[in-house]
Amino acid sequence: MRRQRPEESGEQQDEANQTRMPTREQQSIDDESVDPEDLLPEHSVLKLEEYLAMQNAIGNETRFRILYALKQQSEMSANHLKEALEMRPNNLHYHLDQLCDVGLVQNRKRKTPDSDGLCSYYVASGMGKAILEHGGKELMRREHDFKDTYSS
Repeated sequence: MRRQRPEESGEQQDEANQTRMPTREQQSIDDESVDPEDLLPEHSVLKLEEYLAMQNAIGNETRFRILYALKQQSEMSANHLKEALEMRPNNLHYHLDQLCDVGLVQNRKRKTPDSDGLCSYYVASGMGKAILEHGGKELMRREHDFKDTYSS
């Protein structure tokens, strides 16, 4: 009696087809993955931990206010931020450093001083603008959708 080679076996072919073409049930399970890493874009330059660090940073009210001010004004010096937010310089710089470290704010330098003699200023990064627009602000906008949940 001749043995079938693996490629001739119907069982082997069925198994191979299942791995190549997932069923609707398998696709549904994949779409509902419980691994948050699956949320990352295919060739993400950032890791999940970096996105979580951004969320953590923006969860602080002082940092939220700094980032919001930068988004609204497009760029501000530390002096202007200090005055606008009525903060002590050391406290402001601590929070600016936190925002810069996670990539939500950028510190830029001018080659020549501005009219106030300042060369350094801060701007909200693209990620900083996005986290405000699609994170906190969107949640605040949709508060009425969840009114029943929080009005007890």
